[in-house]
Amino acid sequence: MIAPVPNADTLPFWEACARGELLYQMCLACERPQFYPRRLCASCQSDRLEWRRSKGRGTVASHTTVHRAPQPAFKTPYVIALIDLDEGFRMMVNILDAAPEAVAIGARVTIVFQEIEGVSLPQGQLA
Repeated sequence: MIAPVPNADTLPFWEACARGELLYQMCLACERPQFYPRRLCASCQSDRLEWRRSKGRGTVASHTTVHRAPQPAFKTPYVIALIDLDEGFRMMVNILDAAPEAVAIGARVTIVFQEIEGVSLPQGQLA
C-alpha cells in the first residue's frame, strides 16, 4: 500500500481517522458539504470551510468487484464502493468482510476504520 501523505488541507481529516472519526467539510458560504478535503469550496470557491463530524452511515451508490489485484498485497476479490453519506457527501471505500454478491446499490453501510501500515483508513461495512 502507498500510505497517504497528509498536507495542510488534509491533516485534520487524517488526525480524526486516527481517533476513529470521519470528518468532512461544510462550506459556510453556500452550505454544501464536500469531501475530499480541499482549501476552497468546490462549488463556490469560498474559503469559509468548517470541519464537521459525520455519523459515518450511508448508502451504496455504485460498486465494483476487483478480481485482479494491483499489487500482490491485495487479496482478491474485493469490493470498492461509492457511498452517499447521510450528511450529503460521497466517498469511495473498500467494503470489508462481505462477499461481493452481498453488496448492492442501496445497501446501508457504516464507516469503520482499519489500520494498515500504521495509517487508519476509512472502510465500509454492510450495516
